[in-house]
Amino acid sequence: MGIKGVKTKELIRHQAYRLFAEKGFSAISMKDLCEACGLSRGGLYRHYGSTQQVFEDILEETLKADEEMVQESMKEGASAGEILEGLLERMRQEMLDEKHSLSYALYEYSVKCDNRFMIEQNCKAKQKWQKLIEYGIQRGEFAAVNVEQMTDIILYAYQGVRMWSRMVRLEEKTAQNIVDRIRTDLEGEGV
Repeated sequence: MGIKGVKTKELIRHQAYRLFAEKGFSAISMKDLCEACGLSRGGLYRHYGSTQQVFEDILEETLKADEEMVQESMKEGASAGEILEGLLERMRQEMLDEKHSLSYALYEYSVKCDNRFMIEQNCKAKQKWQKLIEYGIQRGEFAAVNVEQMTDIILYAYQGVRMWSRMVRLEEKTAQNIVDRIRTDLEGEGV
């Protein structure tokens, strides 16, 4: 794919993300995407065959960027605490930003579409967190926590709060309490 094609796919993902966050997964059609991107049907279908494909590509790209950032940082020998701080700050911001959250769209997608894709994405997210926690434990920066248990707490608390924040406005203090608790559990007393 040429540079123009790559740029077009980026435009589609960007506009689709905005629409999915605003209206959910089920409310968005390929026609909506054509209008938002200023593309003809043929122009859009050249890159994606369905809103499901666009949505899945957005999720894959987001998770891939996260994974690569964590992997690169560990490879460069960055502090596990610094990596954790970056991830926690992003989590905190996402929990507070219900207008730009895909949580409702994710819920609709998981009900409407084959759930295998979401299971695969969840496994990748778990692996990312497990690698970071193990890295922090090996470096003596994190307490010797149960890695699987801590990963489950991080992922499911975070996703649950994001979904809940679509229904009840989340206070900044609540989001801060959540990330502080994760940090405290990982860093432990005296670590």
